Amino acid sequence: QSQLVESGGDLVQPGGSLRLSCTASGFTLENYAIGWFRQAPGKEREGVSCISKSDGRTYYAKSVRGRFTISRDYGKNTVYLQMDSLEPEDTAIYYCAADATFATVQAMCSWQPIGVYDFWGQGTQVTVSS
Repeated sequence: QSQLVESGGDLVQPGGSLRLSCTASGFTLENYAIGWFRQAPGKEREGVSCISKSDGRTYYAKSVRGRFTISRDYGKNTVYLQMDSLEPEDTAIYYCAADATFATVQAMCSWQPIGVYDFWGQGTQVTVSS
């Protein structure tokens, strides 16, 4: 069965760091653009960061620019989201998605119905609190 699995979510203090992983099984991530999304209680889902499948172009939401870094390790069929200088406002469930058809990373990270993406993970909880 082809699927995406996120991991690495945890409880962390403000100013701390976490690295989230998004690992694919049953298909090769190299053929897909990958995005990280988050949803906090009572808030709309937000595209956090996306990376293209071909040239490695990246997109970051303004709220995380300079603090988060997306990267990919195709040897491990995994995409990472390094999150530094975490703030309480970063508390959310983080999801990764894969899609082969978006023309730009900006489009990939814009709000779309979940069903548009080829694959969508089950999410990992990130809580930033003292």
